[in-house]
Amino acid sequence: MTRHAAVFEPEDLSKRERRELRRAVATSTRESRPTRITRRENAMPGAVVPGPFGPGLAEGGYWNLARPSLAAHQATSRQIAGIYPFIADAGLGHRGPILGVDLNADALWHFSPWEAYADATSRGTFSTNLLVLGAYRAGKSGTVKTLVTRSIAFGHQAVVPSDPKGEWVAVAEAIPGGVVIRIGGGSAARLNPLDRGPRRIDADDEQDEKIVRQRRITTLVSLVEMALGGTRLTAVEHAAIHEALARCIAATADRPTLRGVYEELGSIVADAGTDFRLSDGAVQPRFVLRRFVEGDLSGLFEDDSTVAFDAEAPIVVVDTSELFARSELVAQLTQVCTTAWIQAVVSDRSARRTRYLIREEGWRDMTSLASLQMFQQWLKLSRHYGISNIIILHKMGDLDAVGDADSKERNLAYSIVGDIENKFIFRVNHQESSSLRQRLNIPATHVDDARRLRMGVFLAYVGQHSYVVDCFATSTDWEYKLFKTDDAMEPHARQDTDLHFVDSAELDRLWPDSADNSLDGWLTSTRKEAQ
Repeated sequence: MTRHAAVFEPEDLSKRERRELRRAVATSTRESRPTRITRRENAMPGAVVPGPFGPGLAEGGYWNLARPSLAAHQATSRQIAGIYPFIADAGLGHRGPILGVDLNADALWHFSPWEAYADATSRGTFSTNLLVLGAYRAGKSGTVKTLVTRSIAFGHQAVVPSDPKGEWVAVAEAIPGGVVIRIGGGSAARLNPLDRGPRRIDADDEQDEKIVRQRRITTLVSLVEMALGGTRLTAVEHAAIHEALARCIAATADRPTLRGVYEELGSIVADAGTDFRLSDGAVQPRFVLRRFVEGDLSGLFEDDSTVAFDAEAPIVVVDTSELFARSELVAQLTQVCTTAWIQAVVSDRSARRTRYLIREEGWRDMTSLASLQMFQQWLKLSRHYGISNIIILHKMGDLDAVGDADSKERNLAYSIVGDIENKFIFRVNHQESSSLRQRLNIPATHVDDARRLRMGVFLAYVGQHSYVVDCFATSTDWEYKLFKTDDAMEPHARQDTDLHFVDSAELDRLWPDSADNSLDGWLTSTRKEAQ
């Protein structure tokens, strides 16, 4: 540090006195100047004993003039992050509900798809949709339920269009104001997938009519193609469905149903004045819709809805567990109908609501080309309607059930899933390694980490950043008991201390005759059983 001295000279000093004063000032400044230290001296440690050379190596000391040799410190980035906390990741901030603990930063991790979308920094995202992928018992359902229930306090709502396992019923019943709509299993509730839905305030008559008609046509085509095992409908069959829907709308004052379309298809077949090619095209769709009117799906979707969607409810769950137990095809048809009914209600942008749409077994929404296109359009319009679609998959191999290998349907399904920017990857099996790298473009090191994750821990990809989050680290006892889904696998409470006596007569009856000790004697009926 540089020092500056100020000297004030009286005016009445003589030349001799002035020279003596300046000489004294220069001497004082020179004496107060610190001793100059060379670079060599500055790098050496202090001497053990006074002297220029110290005790020397022979006396167990060191040479004062020797430069110290210190090995460079080596550590991994994970170790350095623990030693120097200031280089740990800052996370997504404190907006949104707490979802868990960021294991890299040892801090609470907040997440909200709408807050992440509104974030204009590099940590923001361009989509509100979320892909949740992981093996069985990896903690997927518990994490999604934690996110949804904690988000209710922030003004968000949740809708489960189809609950195939009945897991969300308990959650809806535990939340004040939650609504459960049960389909099948003796319930009298019916849902009309062709409902018009609420009118959009920001759309004119022509736009609203076009949107509603497109949704109805897509629903009908998806049901028919799915029931036919993915067979694509011909142009004539498409025309027959369009004609039947238009007739039904006119006959019912814009309240079409599957029963009404079925009857109009029958009129087209029987009408002699109808073009014979159109009559032939109406035969196959009519047989498919007959299943909803008179077959195993009757009483569920063919008539007007008997229940209404509660737009004010914090969570609405459509329980379809009774129908999913019948067959896989019934499960897929049911999911299309319930999803179409929900979409007609929640796609009202003017309501300015933010809702989660939880799609359990999300691959069932992509079993035909028509349903795939509807699903893709719905994901693209999620930001427009203020919706966050949560697609839950067990593995990427679930999409192999969509179409044939290298078909347009399967490639489109993989493209839809791959375009979802926000991802929660839980523990995966070894077979999923290549799919995660190729289909989702996840780094190989992250895939190796995903194979070793414990329950409730997941890799979160939000925008351009990734995180390791432990959801269950912040779960309360109430949440843990409400969200766990493996109660059936836990041993029931039993009194092991009680003694149970075996009936010796029953045991003697089942035991083979002592005279026959061969293998046949142990496998065939005994003489006592034959009596």
